[in-house]
Amino acid sequence: MEKIKHTHKEDVIAILTGTFLVSQGIFFLQAAQLLTGGTTGLALLLSQMSGLSFGILYFTCNLPFYALAWQRFGKQFALTSLISGGLVSIMTDHLNMMISVDHINDIYCAVAGGLLMGLGMLILFRHRSSLGGFNVLCLFIQEKFGISVGKVQMAIDLCILSASFFFITPWLLVVSVLGAVVLNIVLAMNHKPNRYIVTYGT
Repeated sequence: MEKIKHTHKEDVIAILTGTFLVSQGIFFLQAAQLLTGGTTGLALLLSQMSGLSFGILYFTCNLPFYALAWQRFGKQFALTSLISGGLVSIMTDHLNMMISVDHINDIYCAVAGGLLMGLGMLILFRHRSSLGGFNVLCLFIQEKFGISVGKVQMAIDLCILSASFFFITPWLLVVSVLGAVVLNIVLAMNHKPNRYIVTYGT
């Protein structure tokens, strides 16, 4: 049975939608000073410690993974991932011009952030894009070994969050883990290689 590919217009709309949702999720995490896994968590941590822009740190951390995406999955996937990562960096750094949070509940921010990021990443995955970072490695493992993106991402994220123990309070760490678990449950439940097959290479 021949697979029906998404049109170019659908891919563009999906990338804009996915990156918007991810940016909203990161905004909630930033509002409560929470962390998450992957290069997003690393950029959030570095931003809190240095005061530098999240967007610049995030994009810089992802650069080596865009090169890996080019090598493993081809030019198109690498370029769409580069664009997606760039859009998330720009949107996240400028969301404070559009929205502000007066009352913050840590648990709500963790759950909302995890859900929004998971949904956004899911949309990107299904339209042959990613955010770079460990997403690329997770997608490679899924294609190579059939292990779902969510399971691999959750394992990596928990390792990174555990390493953050010395930089944030135990409460914020626990809530951050909650957000990461929510994010990866969304991916694990909805991006199974035997249910929705996407070829990321050319």
